[in-house]
Amino acid sequence: MPRPLIISTDPGVDDAVALVLALRSPEVDVRAVVATFGNVGLDATLPNAGRLLALAGRPDVPLGVGAARPLVHRRERRAGHVHGSDGLGGRAAALPEPVAPVAGAGVALMARVLEEATEPVTIASIGPLTDTAILLAARPDLAGRIERVVVMGGAIGGGNVTGAAEFNVHADPEAAHRVLAQDPGEGSVPVALVPLETTLGCAAGPEWVAVLGDADPVGAELAAMIAPYMRFYRERYGRDAVALHDATALLECVAPGSLTPTPTALTVDTGFGPARGATVPAEPGTRPVDVLSAPDVPAVLDAALARLTSRP
Repeated sequence: MPRPLIISTDPGVDDAVALVLALRSPEVDVRAVVATFGNVGLDATLPNAGRLLALAGRPDVPLGVGAARPLVHRRERRAGHVHGSDGLGGRAAALPEPVAPVAGAGVALMARVLEEATEPVTIASIGPLTDTAILLAARPDLAGRIERVVVMGGAIGGGNVTGAAEFNVHADPEAAHRVLAQDPGEGSVPVALVPLETTLGCAAGPEWVAVLGDADPVGAELAAMIAPYMRFYRERYGRDAVALHDATALLECVAPGSLTPTPTALTVDTGFGPARGATVPAEPGTRPVDVLSAPDVPAVLDAALARLTSRP
């Protein structure tokens, strides 16, 4: 039986690839998608998520309205220079009309999925962690219904938005702290972290993108979104390849064990110095998270491509 899955996302080109990967994977049943601010504002990420559901032929998946801003401190940084001003590499207008969101807050939708589930639910948090943090804080009674939270975020050895911090965690450090630095015991949930080092290592080259683009019309649209994203990576990192940040995390959700865990107690720097948003070692007594690595990168890329090019 497919495992139930909730996706919190801020589309975003790599989020688009991740969403289609999950929607085409028979191992999971996507019960909800919740769009949050992040790569671009909520006014773009919400219709982007709806367009991607329509593109994938899944208007049946409920779409929730997530957070428009961080928990505490307003944040102005966006990633339009990476993902395009529309968040989807300039392709948003070419996609189908978006699926309409359901009424109410995205956190309420997440809670409803958990309440109605008859087996534990995985939460894939591949944007800022605001909605996931609110859910854990507001509904600790639902912790036992969460199999684990798989987070794409954090950096162990240096960030991509500052020298210390990765984008998703830096977007809302207080929320990331709430999710990652949990006290053990009742009300805590297992967390797996797919950090920047892992996702930068899982980089897809032109041949991978060409196979995706030739697969079908959905793959062709994803490849078109990836093209300007790859140009950014070529200029930024000097590599003719693009990191599959969120798709790497989603692969672990649909095929647990694709990545290798190292239990590590982590917290997030929520100060206002240069280390704000950094993932750093936690005090003793903090519940460890599984920091995930990819010892076999070709296998990860092959597994992701196989699911993206499958026909539902």
